[in-house]
Amino acid sequence: MIIRTQAHPRAGLVGNPSDGYHGKTISFIIRNLRAEVLLWESPELEILPNTRDHSAFKNIGELAMDVRRYGYYGGIRLLKATVKRFFDYCHQHSFRLHDRNFTLRYGSDIPSQVGLAGSSAIITACLRALMHFYQVDIPKPIQPGLILSVETEELGIPAGLQDRVIQVYEGVVYMDFDRQFMQEQGHGRYEELDPALLPPLYVAYRSDLAEGTEVLHNDLRSRFNHGEPAVLAAMQYWAGLADQVRDCLLRRDLRPVPDLLNRNFDKRREICRISDGNLRLVEAARSVGASAKFTGSGGAIIGTYTDEAMYEALVARLQLMGVRVFKPVITP
Repeated sequence: MIIRTQAHPRAGLVGNPSDGYHGKTISFIIRNLRAEVLLWESPELEILPNTRDHSAFKNIGELAMDVRRYGYYGGIRLLKATVKRFFDYCHQHSFRLHDRNFTLRYGSDIPSQVGLAGSSAIITACLRALMHFYQVDIPKPIQPGLILSVETEELGIPAGLQDRVIQVYEGVVYMDFDRQFMQEQGHGRYEELDPALLPPLYVAYRSDLAEGTEVLHNDLRSRFNHGEPAVLAAMQYWAGLADQVRDCLLRRDLRPVPDLLNRNFDKRREICRISDGNLRLVEAARSVGASAKFTGSGGAIIGTYTDEAMYEALVARLQLMGVRVFKPVITP
């Protein structure tokens, strides 16, 4: 029997990057793209490489292109770390695992390092396959923290809970990472919202604008830990934007939402370095009247548009820059 599991990229609608700093966010899943893991029983435990794990190239230019696209590490380390973390979790919670072995293989069409959470999608799909194979039921609120620990504790990749929460819950989720609540419960407050409440949304990305999440979070973490007033205030500001957008959605008043999304990016520009390419991407989207902010750390943007004429103008404007634009599919 072959176990086939999937997980999808996400877009941070508003509030990010406060999720890693006891803030609040709203995020939604993007079903247009996916990471997939296949698992089947085998004599030995084996993890098969994907194209992004290969180390043979036609020439030096192809190697350089591969590094720009995928970085220096492929997906095998993500799977190995997930299996190890899953084993540790089961041991700590006295789950008895059977002794059958398996083979893992993964694939993904999620563009790498453009702020769509492609790495955590691979980890989420892998965790789902392991839970199925070993018949282990991990409570849904606990899964995001376990997935996060694969990257932060096993691989040393700085990240927040937002990506893992939405990839576990799917749909649209408002998240409150209140420090005291998390210390008491071991997870944040997660409120699932009706996707039908959202305004018309687009997602756009350009792979050559990719920037690893550690570029942003290493700097912010250091400044946050040192108590830099501008950073502390920004975290509260972003959390407040998430509350305001949630209130707009629930009372079905979408008029303030575009400005609130724009303000999310504008505050980031005040306190963080934004590359010229990413800044031009946001400004180009706004030039046709759409709102625009990062989906994550850079390389991809999310925003609203008012009608099909504006969407067509947005596509035409961004395609001139080599940017892919699409309407996210959120519900199955």
